[in-house]
Parts: sequence; C-alpha cells; structure tokens
Amino acid sequence: MASPQGPLVAVVVDPSLPYDREIAKGVARYAREVGDWRLYVEEEESRRLPDFKSWLGQGIIASFDEPRVAKAVVAARRPTVAVGGGGGAYDPQSGIPYVDTDNVAIATLAAEHLLERALPHFGYYGIRSSPATGWSEARSAAFSRRISRAGKEAAVLVARHDSTRWELLQAELAAWLASLPKPVGIMACDDVRARHVLEACRSLGLRVPHDVAVIGVDDDEFVCELSDPPLSSVAQAARKIGHEAARLLDRLMRSERSQEHGGQPVPARSVVPPIGVVARRSTDTLAVEDPAVARVIRTIRERAFGPLAIAELVAESGLSRWQVEERFRLLVGRSIRDDILEVRLAEARRLVTTTDLPLKTVAPRAGFRSIAYMTTVFRRHFGTTPAALRAAAQGSQ
Repeated sequence: MASPQGPLVAVVVDPSLPYDREIAKGVARYAREVGDWRLYVEEEESRRLPDFKSWLGQGIIASFDEPRVAKAVVAARRPTVAVGGGGGAYDPQSGIPYVDTDNVAIATLAAEHLLERALPHFGYYGIRSSPATGWSEARSAAFSRRISRAGKEAAVLVARHDSTRWELLQAELAAWLASLPKPVGIMACDDVRARHVLEACRSLGLRVPHDVAVIGVDDDEFVCELSDPPLSSVAQAARKIGHEAARLLDRLMRSERSQEHGGQPVPARSVVPPIGVVARRSTDTLAVEDPAVARVIRTIRERAFGPLAIAELVAESGLSRWQVEERFRLLVGRSIRDDILEVRLAEARRLVTTTDLPLKTVAPRAGFRSIAYMTTVFRRHFGTTPAALRAAAQGSQ
C-alpha cells in the first residue's frame, strides 16, 4: 500500500482557464499512477501560491505565464517544472525545465483546416501584446506563414481592448470583419476570442460559416458547444503537458532525494504537439460557386453519417457522373468519396477525443461500418489508432 507520506507537490495554475485545468488533470493522472503523491492545488487566487517560507512540499509544477508566480517559484528553490502557453515569464537561465505547447503546429493545423474549406481569404485575430501573450504572436506568425505558402495572404488584427471594454472591443472587431473580402476564414488565438468573432458576425448579419468560417484554440467544450454555431477548435494536448511535467518533476525529486545526479538529464525544454482539429459547424463549409457542386457538398454534410451512395449524389446534381466528379475534384481538391471520408473522419476524431463513448458506438455514429475499418482509416490518415488518440488526448501517453 502506498505511503501517505509521499512527496507533496504544488500545482500552481489558474483553474479558471481551460488550458490550465487540463494541465492540472494531467498532473493528477500521473499522481494516481505513482500512487503516493499528495497535491497542493488552490482555486482561490490569494492562496494559489503557498507560503514557501513555511510550506513543506518537495516539488512544484507552475504556470510561468504570470511574472509574479514565476518570480516566487524560482525564489522557492525547490525542484520545479514550469508549464505555460509559450514562454511568458520563463527565463531559460533559471535552469528550470519547461514543458511547452507547440504554437507553430497549432496555427499550422488551423490554417490547413481553413485552406481545406477552399476559402479565398483569411485572417487572424489575436490579443494585445504583453510579456505573457507571446503564444498569440507565435500563432499569428505561423498562421500567416502557412497561408502564404498556399499563395494567399492573411489579414491580422491585434485587439487593442479586452473584454472589460466590450463595446470598444466589438466595435473594433466588427469594423475589421466588415472590411475583409468574403468568404473569409478566421483563426482566433483561442476559443474565447473566437466567440468574440462570432458575436461580431452576428451583429453585422454575417453568416457563419458561409461568409465567415471561424476556428479557435483549446477545444474548451463549454465554450465550443454553447457557441452559435458550435465552434471548431484546435485541441491542445494540455493533459499530456501536465502528465509530462509531472514525470519530469518526479525524476528531479528522486534525484534530489538520492543525491544521484549522474542519471539521464531532464531536458531544458519539451514541446508537446496538439491533438488536432475538432471540427464543428463554424467551419463546416466549402466555398464553391458552382451550384451543382454546392448541392453535392451540402448533401454530404447533411447525410455523411448514414448510408450515402455516390450515385444518389450524382442524381441530385443533375449532371453525369463524369461531369460532377470532374467539377468536384477541380473545385474541392479531392474526390467525392474522399470528401465523404473527410467528414466522417472529422466527426470520429471529435467523438474519440472529446467523449468517453465506446468505439463500438463511435464508429457507426460517424458513418463507419465497423471499428476495424475506422481503425484502418485512422492509421492511414493520422498514423495512429482511435484508442491511442484518445489516450493521448487524456494525457496517458
């Protein structure tokens, strides 16, 4: 039986932030795996940092996005692993290991998702620059680079106001959206700002996703599912970040207790890639002007998860099979069969990473005839299985 006197570890994050909450869940998973960790986690801001002068804990996992926290944790001189959104107040000279999200991969996934919608115009909506918002700037640069490689250009708006000045924030955002050519695909730096975009679209009478397709970051289910329409988002592997930070801290604490410093060194910086895009209705569009192809696209999105024969789609288009296949491939960039598969894959991935539904339920709900076939398609497209993808999303890999 595990000793109740295992190491006491402080988890200093902001539980009001979905990204930080998921990191804490990853730490908690590791604590359950080792069996004897005790966790100090406080939601109340004034108590989030323990009094390190009297606190008897052995290790710290802390978000270094806030300078006050970073300064106090560094001064505590305990085994520590830092986490965050991409730098913040982290100082590489501190010698503290840092586990980071991959902002370049996040923005690249979002850009590619919007490019796959065949949209002709693009934009990025970020937040006001500060020492703690380097992650937004990194996503903006990576998004613009990926759009540029596709021969397009991304307009960028960096908000001058925050939510406490809602009217000014919305006025600035609405003016920017109104100035953009349509249809346009917008990446917001996170889910909260993506909802701001949706609100501005509503005030302008812009249709989402047909005039403006919107994607956020974090896959905060509360925000994404309550948005109108439901919000597509890039799911970060925040639980895996927490799990990895805990694993590295365990090595540091064991090394200090045994005074054995000759083992495998703890990396100074670890980068954890995102899980992928969770597609919802805010990007469920393909920008084509051909009415016959548009009908086929609409039918696929309405009926992809049930029996759907290509012959039915051809009949509804009013064209010959050769004509509709040729036009579809020219405008969409893939075959009708591949487009149906893409829609089914997106739904299967969403169900695998955001729910606990058994795979035998996920497969038919997403339009796959069996778990075996769904697994084969996952391996071919994602290089992994549905079960492994779910494990990664939950932070156990």
